[in-house]
Amino acid sequence: MVKKEKPDFLFIGGDILPQSGFLTPANTGTEPDFVHDFLFRKFADLKRKMDCAYPDIFLIPGNDDRKVIFDTLADGEKDGLWRNIHNTSAKIGKYRFFGYGCVPPTPFRIKDWDRFDISPEVNEGCIAPADGYHSMPPDHNPESDTIQNDIELLTAGHNLTFSVFLLHSPPYQTPLDMASVRKSEHSEEEEISNVGSKAILNLISEKQPYLTLHGHIHESARLSGHWKLQIGNTWSFSAAHDGPELAIIEFTLQDLESATRKLVKT
Repeated sequence: MVKKEKPDFLFIGGDILPQSGFLTPANTGTEPDFVHDFLFRKFADLKRKMDCAYPDIFLIPGNDDRKVIFDTLADGEKDGLWRNIHNTSAKIGKYRFFGYGCVPPTPFRIKDWDRFDISPEVNEGCIAPADGYHSMPPDHNPESDTIQNDIELLTAGHNLTFSVFLLHSPPYQTPLDMASVRKSEHSEEEEISNVGSKAILNLISEKQPYLTLHGHIHESARLSGHWKLQIGNTWSFSAAHDGPELAIIEFTLQDLESATRKLVKT
């Protein structure tokens, strides 16, 4: 699709790597190297074919992406294949693109990208960031670091009028963060819960960035019937999807209201 439609930008919002068990630094190397054998090869071939039409590609991690593998994506930055903008930003023209891949505490044991949201609280059924598994020693404090503090540091001193945020977590208590959650560990019965980030909701409500892009809650669009919303002047889109297709949001920065979502068979 990138080769055919030639977009200026491509945003990849996390949960990129395959889920085939934990890969720790002590692994013997028997697991296929998805990053180098697949991603590098495919994107390098795409760049060669597209030449000057190759888009600026921005990506961030998702909570499913083990850091020990995700960090090897830095090799692709050296070749100009993509830019990892997690916890940093890049300015192109009048737009500044920010990235942040961390999410509030989840029920899953992998904790490379889990953070407390705005305070050291953990919802029922979830695991605190310090109590789970890290694929490599963390470069932050799992006991106290919060999404709210990270975002404040990330955006300090920047004008957000024409800011675009690539965020793995959606804003809290919106149509973009509806999840199907088991009522208890021993029950098959499920209920709908809002599991997004309050800190990200505060960012949108108070700072009014131009556009925010989200994922994380794969079933949200199916449960709520919505993949976009507007909070004040800010548009927010989610490409999350729990079917066999790839969900793609297409938009122009000059006309966000006309954005479309398509499901592409893979």
